[in-house]
Amino acid sequence: MPDDPTPEAEPAEPAAEATPAEVKPPEAKPAETTPGTPAPPPATPPPAEPVDSGYTPSGVPTFESVREKIETRYGTAIGAAELDAESPEGRTIEEQYDARQRAAADRLAEIRKSMHNEQDDSQ
Repeated sequence: MPDDPTPEAEPAEPAAEATPAEVKPPEAKPAETTPGTPAPPPATPPPAEPVDSGYTPSGVPTFESVREKIETRYGTAIGAAELDAESPEGRTIEEQYDARQRAAADRLAEIRKSMHNEQDDSQ
């Protein structure tokens, strides 16, 4: 660059890789100001936004915080159920549940059939 006061010299031989302890950050140049003008004031951070804790100042949970908690728990429960159903143990339990449901339906059908037979005999 023609505006730089110090020309950069080409290294004669390739430099070995520097370890993190040897790496130094480039030095920052001071801001240039013209004589007689005041330096600009330091940048002030923007005002801090109030953190939404999910509670009103009187300690009551907000509607949004309650909704978020419910949705989080619901999502966790759905995910856990899906993972359980995909595992071998989960499939075995589901098969056992289905077998019990079929047995219960069969037994209920037998009871209903026997009650219809008793009603037919009494008439």
